[in-house]
Amino acid sequence: MAEVHNDPLKHRKGSRKVTIRRKDGTPVKNQEVAAKQVSHEFLFGCTEFSVIPYVNGWLQGRDRELAEERFRLFLDVFNYTTLPFYWGRFEPVRGNPETESYKKASNWLIERGVVLKGHPLCWHTATAPWLLELSNRDILAVQLNRIRRDVTNFAGIVDIWDVINEVVIMPIFDKYDNGITRICKELGRIRLVREVFAAAKKANPDAVLLINDFETSESYEILIEGCLEAGVPIDAIGIQSHMHQGYWGVEKTQRVLERYSRFNLPLHFTENTLVSGHLMPPHIIDLNDYVVDEWPSTPEGLERQASELETHYRTLFADPHVESITWWGFTDGGWLKAPSGLVTTDSKAKPAYEALRRLVKDEWWTKPAKLVTDETGSIVVSGFRGDYEIEVMGEKAKVTVGKDIFPAEIVL
Repeated sequence: MAEVHNDPLKHRKGSRKVTIRRKDGTPVKNQEVAAKQVSHEFLFGCTEFSVIPYVNGWLQGRDRELAEERFRLFLDVFNYTTLPFYWGRFEPVRGNPETESYKKASNWLIERGVVLKGHPLCWHTATAPWLLELSNRDILAVQLNRIRRDVTNFAGIVDIWDVINEVVIMPIFDKYDNGITRICKELGRIRLVREVFAAAKKANPDAVLLINDFETSESYEILIEGCLEAGVPIDAIGIQSHMHQGYWGVEKTQRVLERYSRFNLPLHFTENTLVSGHLMPPHIIDLNDYVVDEWPSTPEGLERQASELETHYRTLFADPHVESITWWGFTDGGWLKAPSGLVTTDSKAKPAYEALRRLVKDEWWTKPAKLVTDETGSIVVSGFRGDYEIEVMGEKAKVTVGKDIFPAEIVL
């Protein structure tokens, strides 16, 4: 576990002194200790919305068998997931939110070491259709009440939220009428962002609150700057990279990183996709406008997706501002019928899954080590930031290596 000098990933690593004592206070000297990493500080995320029907027992037969295999693969790589709090889905009938089924799924994930994010609290798409029956004043009121209710109900369970999604386009969205575009047009982007963030912050002061957008141009940059100047408590900047029309490439990715790193806030790459079939035509502006009967993977596409995913993750992981990367859609066909998943519809791992697993669990995971305590009963645990299991004299304890640099103590 020795630290390597000039390590390009040193910002992902740390060291912590651990002192092992007996109950009487005497140090455990010259004793062999086994240390192994059991979790990662970095948030390696992926969506798999079928966790809700799976955990709640709504899947039967072959569907349940496929889900069981899917989640075996999922949990072997990911420690973070996004849950679908789309208002129209979460509360299709006003006053009857799906709180209990979401809590059941949430607790199942937490028991398996998965950190949760809710997405999104405010968005003009997939919002509640019954908002259209209300005045703009009432739409804003129920939107803020919805945020207060859900953030409060899930505090301690879901403590990361995409508070508002795709604000750049929100007031000029013209695909169909919806309540959120109405109020954003009336209030303006910054005031609406300020209102929804204030409600979320008051409901859970300890939550990590994100603004999130697919727009990566100056428009998003200007919006963020205006929001910060207005005192909006943005904890992290969410950036989407749906690459159905082709991989961004390292240069574009680094330009985006440079553009948003200047705010000195954590960056979360919230929605990442690459396809393993033909690319979407370049003339499509809104990806949702591309409608096909089927979109199969190809041998060349499977290889391309794996290669480009690896390059994309390496680029993001190397940047110290990036705290999380979420792949959008674990299974093929989940959005736009695209072959953008990491497993097939019959729950078989694709080359892209294997490439990501090698990165996360092999290259970016500290190898188990045997250490020996010194005369003070101390060892130094070094490696990728995260939780480590320490085993000594038949007993086990957990130590976190990361932001906490103070020495840890284990009492046998």
